[in-house]
Order: sequence, then structure tokens, then C-alpha cells
Amino acid sequence: MLASRSWVPAAAGYAALIIGILDIIRGVVPHFRRSRVSAIADVLPGTVSTLAAAASILVGVLLVMLAHALRRRKARAWRAVVVLLPLGALVEGLRWRHSATAVISLLLFIVLLINRREFLALSDPRSRWRALWNFLALGLLDIAIGWVIVSAHPRMIVGDPSLGERLQHVILGLFGMEGPVQYSLDRTADLVYYSLAGLGALTAITTLYLALRPERPVAALSGDDETRVRDLLARHGGLDSLGYFALRRDKSVIFSPSGKAVIAYRVVAGVMLASGDPIGDMEAWPGAIKRFMEEVRRHAWVPAVIGCSEAGGEIWTREAGLSALEIGDEAIVEVADFTLEGRAMRNVRQMVNRTERSGYKCLVRRVRDLTEEEKEQIRTATESWRGTETERGFSMALGRFGDPADGDCVVVTAHKAGEDGGVLPGGDIRAILHFVPWGESGISLDLMRRDRDADPGLNELLIVKALQAAPALGVTRVSLNFAMFRSALARGERLGAGPVLRAWRGVLVFLSRWFQIESLYKFNAKFRPFWEPRFLVYPTARDLPRIGISALQAEAFLTVGIPRPPFRGKRHTSSGPTPSGGPIPVSP
Repeated sequence: MLASRSWVPAAAGYAALIIGILDIIRGVVPHFRRSRVSAIADVLPGTVSTLAAAASILVGVLLVMLAHALRRRKARAWRAVVVLLPLGALVEGLRWRHSATAVISLLLFIVLLINRREFLALSDPRSRWRALWNFLALGLLDIAIGWVIVSAHPRMIVGDPSLGERLQHVILGLFGMEGPVQYSLDRTADLVYYSLAGLGALTAITTLYLALRPERPVAALSGDDETRVRDLLARHGGLDSLGYFALRRDKSVIFSPSGKAVIAYRVVAGVMLASGDPIGDMEAWPGAIKRFMEEVRRHAWVPAVIGCSEAGGEIWTREAGLSALEIGDEAIVEVADFTLEGRAMRNVRQMVNRTERSGYKCLVRRVRDLTEEEKEQIRTATESWRGTETERGFSMALGRFGDPADGDCVVVTAHKAGEDGGVLPGGDIRAILHFVPWGESGISLDLMRRDRDADPGLNELLIVKALQAAPALGVTRVSLNFAMFRSALARGERLGAGPVLRAWRGVLVFLSRWFQIESLYKFNAKFRPFWEPRFLVYPTARDLPRIGISALQAEAFLTVGIPRPPFRGKRHTSSGPTPSGGPIPVSP
């Protein structure tokens, strides 16, 4: 029965929007004002008619603001609209003998009461107090500013109103009503009226936003949850190269009922963003997805998955009824097939040889084999080379380095060799690669940074040395960078590509001036990888702009109001495996 009424929130939201717009129009448009005043001037005193007009406008504005939250099934929006609808109908009854808006308001009121169970979505419980403090703080500020506005035209004020009358005029003006202070010019009176009304509207809008905004839990991976996720990665980590990134400590996790699968996510701007595939037994993925969607419906969030594989996308779309969009490809190199020989690798081979002749040497080590001094030197270098103030990353970045729990990670460092041709570990670091584990036999690129004053070609040198040292580490496959819209770039430059595809490629090339789209694709292609498509999973096409903005915020390309964790990450007291061995020697 509830499923058959799933249309009610959307219909109620649009009905509230229409009623609100009509209330605003009838209270603001001069034609309706004149007809209203002429109709009731002989019945109601001026104060009552002014109050009714102001109340109508205020109710209309609030209904328009609440319409979106009502469509999203917000419980607070339902409670507010249930109060506003009969109030609006009463105001319309005072203003008009026969009002269709009042009748519609009462009908919608009855529909909302009958369908109360359709509006159960929660809002952020912390926003109640924030809304209250916002109302009080802005209210006091509005009174102070309003006092200045009312008194800013002393020559235009009729008579000498008292302090109490001026304060009364300010407070009434914030609610859209005329006060006792009179002005000799209508233009000045209108300016004061609309200025005060604008301040009041701003306070109402921000307060209502805080009261109704989606819940945004503090994303944090607890110690117990991290232990459970690591256990699942130990058994099933080889399924997805992005699995280890679920251990970011600014993510939350949700487990399947059996505990055999988990989904890592973060809530940004009302969008519940999952990253990569679920972790764990594939047979338990549907259970984790079901729990994920239950949480989405409970809070009226928008579900989305960034960077899932084709297999993961098929399960998400089947179990959750979502759609999938290919957003790019992941470059994966099979270590056994990699070689610098041949014409296709000529440019890479020449660049690597030239960089080595310039005096650069590389060390490839597990993080557990580093000393604390070396870890600190690498942290300092990566932070100093970072191009932005915030650490970017969400779906394909770990966000920390050197944690004892991450001892299986692999770090590749480039050093400028001394006069004797030797190099000390940790000395004169010029570039760094950091890989996270991908199951037992793979690694996935997490971080790539270099000194901007260093010679070009260091990144190519680091990747080549990592691939050459991989067999000694027991690594058979290496995941490199993610290339956004790689297939469109590749097909768009081929002979016979159509005008639409060429135009889309041109747009991507243009955007590459600000985002590394084309450059990452061409850089990855140098190493002759095979391409693994990655997908964005989403509910409907109209949700894509919102999901896109949320993803940019999560990845820290948009950082307004989004606190980012430092690169060091939170340190655990647990220790990794006992250090053993030294750096793996690599040769060209």
C-alpha cells in the first residue's frame, strides 16, 4: 500500500510550490493589491489587512522553500507544511470571500495527514541548534542594520518618532509589514520597506535551510570497522584495485547483514557517494547494497557510486534499480608483459636512459622497511610539492603515508646521486610514487609527486623501476592512473570519427587545460597497459549535476566548507609487520 503512494511526496511538493507562488504573486503584484484593498477596505481595519498581506507573502515564501524538502520526504518539511497550509487558508479567508487557493491548501493539508507515513526522511539533528543560533544571531544583526536603515533619512521622516516607534517599525518591517514611521517620499518609504523585508527574508531562508538540510554525518572509520575491512581485504582484496582506498579514515562504511561485504562511502551535499566496488564476498554484495539503499531512503539522500567496475556496476544496477555511465578507464600493466624493448617503447626507453644519465637513482621498498626518519622525510617532501592547499582524493587516494598499519604499501623514491654515484635512502629525494596493496599480487597507484625543479622524465623513471622491481615484491599487476573519458579521446582522434565524437573530444581537450584529462591518458598509454572501464552509477539523469558537484567536493576540487584531513592521517597504535630487508636494487 505504501508503494502505491510513493508518488505522494512529489505531487505534494509541486502542489506546495504552486500554492506558495500564488500567495506571493497575490501579495506582491500591484493589481492584486489594489483589488484586494478595494474588496476588504470596508470590512477590515488597515492593520489587519496589512498583517494579512504580509502573512500571505511569508507563508508563500516558506511553502516555496519547503517544496523541495517535501518532495524528498523530509519529516521536518511535512510538519512545517502541515502548520503553514491551514494558516495560509485562514489568511486567504480573511482576504477573499471565495479563494481557490484556500480550498487547494485545505485539500493538500488533508492529503498530507492521510499520507503521514510517506514522510519519514531524517534531517541533520545538529542543524536544529544551528538553525536556532542562526535565527538569533541574524535577528539581532537585522535589528541593528534595520535601525540604521530606518534612521538613515532623517529629513524624509514625518514628525519625530520615538525610539520605541522606530524599533517597532524595524521589527514589523523584517516580517514584511508597515510600521509607524512615515516618510515624506514614497520612494524612500519603499526603499526602507524592501530593505527590511529583504533582511527578514534572508534570515528566514538561511534558518529554514539549516533546519531542513540533509543529515551529514561525520565520516570516520572506527578502529573496529577498519579491522573488519582489513579482514575482508585479506580474503577478497584482489577483486578490485580500489578496495584498499576504503581504508581512508574520512569515510564511513556499511556492512551487509552477514558481515561478509562492506561498502565505503561519504555523504556530501545530500549525496551518498560510494567508491569502487563493494569489498568482500560477491555473493554478499546484494545484501550490502540493500543496506546502502535503506540508508539512502531513510535520510532522503541521492545514491551514487564513483569508479565501480563493470561487474560491480551490473550488480548495482540490478539490485538498486540504478543506471550506469562509463566515465573512464583504469590503466593496468601486467608485469610479465612489460618490457622496454621494441619501437613502441622507444620514447619511454630514451627518456629513462636520459634521466639516469643525469644522475638519478631509484629505490623501491615496502613502507614497513622504512625508518621513521625516512618516512618523515618523504612526508615533508610530498607536502612541500603538493600544488594545492588541500589534499585531493576520495575514490582513488589513501590520504596518508607511513602509518604502521599500511606496512604492505610500496614506495618508490628517486634520488639525486652523489659525486661517488651512490645514494643514501632518504637523502635528496626528488620524486615519489606510493602504491597500496591490491590483493596479494597487485599494487595500485596512490600518489605521484615530484620536485618541480627536478629534471623531466622522473615519473616515467619511477614507474619503470617499480615495474622492474615488481617480481621481487611478488607483484604481477600494477594499476596506474585513472584516465577520464579515455575511450572518447581515443576514438575521437581515429580516422573516420564522426562530427559528434570529434566535437566531444574537442571539449575534453579544452577542459584538459584545467583538469588532467588528455595528459593522463597519454601518459598512461606510454606503458602499453590494458584498459579497465570504470563507471558512475546514479539514479536519474536529473541527479547527475548534483552528483557531479558532490564528487568534485569529495575529491577536493571544490573545497568550500569541506574540511580535509592532513596528509599524515590518523596514527594507529597497532604496528605492522616486523621490518626486514632493504631496498630492492633495480637496473635499467
